[in-house]
Amino acid sequence: MTVVEEAPAAPEAVPAARRMRPRRVRGERPPRPPRRPPSDEPEPLTLGQATARGILLMLSALVAMFLLSVLVFGQIGYLAAQQQRTDTFQAELAAGTAPVSEGDFEDVLLADGDPVAVIDIPAMGLTATVAEGTSSAVLVGGPGHRRDTVLPGQVGVSVLMGRATAFGGPFGGIGQLTPGERFAVTTGQGEHVFEVMGTRYAGDPAPANPRAGESRLILMTARGGPLAPTGVEYVDATLVGEGMPSGARQTITATLPPQDAALATDTRTVWALVFALQFLLAAEIGAIWAMRRFGWRKAWIVFVPVLLLASLLTAGQLALLLPNLI
Repeated sequence: MTVVEEAPAAPEAVPAARRMRPRRVRGERPPRPPRRPPSDEPEPLTLGQATARGILLMLSALVAMFLLSVLVFGQIGYLAAQQQRTDTFQAELAAGTAPVSEGDFEDVLLADGDPVAVIDIPAMGLTATVAEGTSSAVLVGGPGHRRDTVLPGQVGVSVLMGRATAFGGPFGGIGQLTPGERFAVTTGQGEHVFEVMGTRYAGDPAPANPRAGESRLILMTARGGPLAPTGVEYVDATLVGEGMPSGARQTITATLPPQDAALATDTRTVWALVFALQFLLAAEIGAIWAMRRFGWRKAWIVFVPVLLLASLLTAGQLALLLPNLI
C-alpha cells in the first residue's frame, strides 16, 4: 500500500505593505513634520522686503496727505481763517478803527494777516476778507493786499492777490469776469464799487496809467493747470466815482519782501519742514522694525496712525512752499 505524503501547507500571503514596513525600535518616535507658521500670519519679511514695503507706505501716505492738505484740509483752514478775519474786521469797522494805510489806528505797522478789506464779487459768488500781505502763509487764509500799493478805493493802483486752486482757491474764477461787470470792496473808508476793464496775461499791454484822482484795482492769480502754474492772470478794474485819499505807506516796490511777489515761495518755515521730516523718518524706521519683529498686521494697527500724522505734518509744511498764487 502506497502512502502519499501530504505537501506542507503554503504559508499565508503577507501584504506587501506589511513586508516593506520598517521595524520601529522601541522608544523611538516618528519624526514630526516641520512646524508651519499660523495661518493668519505670513512668513516673516526680510529686511529688504520690510524696507521696500515701508518706503512705499510712507510715500503713499505722504502724497495722499499732501493732496488732502491742499484741497481738503486747506479748504477747512481757509474757512476758519476767513471767519476769524471777518470777525476782527467787522469789529474794527463798528469801532471806526479799520486801517486806511499801512499802519493801524495807532500808526503801528500792520502785521501780515491783519484784515484790511472785504471783497464781494457777485458774478463769482465770492465774499472774502482781504488781509495785509501776499506771502504764501497769508494767502492760505484768503486774498491778500500787496503792501507796496494803496488800499482799494484810494487814488492810485491797488493790487489784491489770491490763490487759484489750493486753500479755497478764492480767485480761481476771476478770469470769467467780463468787461462791464461790477463788484464791491469795503475798507475803512467805506464801500467802493469797481467796474471790470478786462483780463490780461503776461506780455499783454497794460491799461494806461490812471488819471489824476482815479482809482484802479488789479486782481491777480495763477493761470494754468491745478498745482502747475504757467503764469499770472490779471483782471483790471476801475473805481466808479472819485478815489479816496491814500494813506501813508512805508513799503515801496524796491523794499517789498521777496516772498510777497507773484508766484513767490516762502522759505522762512523750512526749519519746521526739517523737523516734520525727521518725525516721519523716525516713524518709518519704527514701522520697519515692528513689521520684522511682530508681523505686518500688528505693525499696521500701531504705526499707520503715527505715519498718517507724520505725513500730515510734513505735507502741511510742503504745501506752504507752494507758490503763493496756486
